[in-house]
Amino acid sequence: MITIHKIDTSSKKEVNDFVMLPFQLYKDIPQWVPPIKAGIRDVLNRNKFPYYEHSDADFFLAKEGDEIVGRIAVLENKVYNKYHDKKQSSFYFYESVDDQAVADKLFETAFDWSHKRGLNYFLGPKGFSPFDGYGFVVEGFEHRQMMTMMNYNKPNYPAFMEHLGFTKVVDWVSSYVKIADFNMPEKIKLVADKVRKQGKFKVHQFTSKAELKKYVPLIGEAYNKTFINNWEYYPLTQKEVDWAFSDLILVALPDLIKIITYKDEIVGFLLAFPDISAAIQRYNGSLNPLSIVGIMNELNRSTWIDFNGVGILPEYQGFGGNALLFDEIEKSAKSRNFIHGELTNIAETAVQMRKDLGNLGVKPYKNHRIFGKNI
Repeated sequence: MITIHKIDTSSKKEVNDFVMLPFQLYKDIPQWVPPIKAGIRDVLNRNKFPYYEHSDADFFLAKEGDEIVGRIAVLENKVYNKYHDKKQSSFYFYESVDDQAVADKLFETAFDWSHKRGLNYFLGPKGFSPFDGYGFVVEGFEHRQMMTMMNYNKPNYPAFMEHLGFTKVVDWVSSYVKIADFNMPEKIKLVADKVRKQGKFKVHQFTSKAELKKYVPLIGEAYNKTFINNWEYYPLTQKEVDWAFSDLILVALPDLIKIITYKDEIVGFLLAFPDISAAIQRYNGSLNPLSIVGIMNELNRSTWIDFNGVGILPEYQGFGGNALLFDEIEKSAKSRNFIHGELTNIAETAVQMRKDLGNLGVKPYKNHRIFGKNI
């Protein structure tokens, strides 16, 4: 018999049970990159994680007898709902054994949780902020997860969703490029050079992590001013921005982080990171002095670069902003000894961006899907 248990987030044992389930489910799957355990524990810490200052979430385990067979987090982002005038809840951290009955029980619990709060639409996987990975993998299971910046899941999860009546909301495509073959057409370089000389667009490249930290409040302010039309947008608190960038800075090489401005207003980002998946796998998601040294070493020897946070506002693309962005992508990709590149998490709604990437030989190779349902 399958039972559902809401965990007590003040209980170290129950939190640990929730955190450790995927380590059992994926232990023989080489494409899976374990999450940083301490990071997941922090998300469940209601006294520490800034999301809880404005919104709610609960966490559930499915058990069959004494065996843990599934888990789910259910979220009500009150700021998002107020901003978009919605009554929406979402789910995240879903994992289970290959059993539709377990999925049914977990989602029945999630629907009931949502109904009690007067919510009528349910979607996911969608996490606690725009910086969390979106969707279930529906294509590209054979490829390794890009660090912990996007989700990985068992192939049966999308089928569970469809059986429960969920349908596609939006796809997020990740693309691969062999760096040696990634060359900007001369036309793009000429436009980018012209845009730079005009002086309205500028590219700021960071030189140290200390400098990057100083810019975090400005980046958060820019996000809240300029990305209001993104479907996942809600105004972030400064604590949420600080929290997200504290993790990013840990795995950042400053020269790969760039900001694009137009008349000194931030209108685009180019956030690139060396892929440290091998180190995270090697240390099984644990953070300690030894693993931190290993991760730092991986930053400088990784042959993969991940572009996760690439874009310029549509209204500035016609002025040469896209040409400048793509030229900077090539410069970053070829600035070190990278062999492979991934552009992670580009929404299918970014039609022009995806068209431009296709013309440059960047090939889609993974697809993550958010599912939704009226409840």
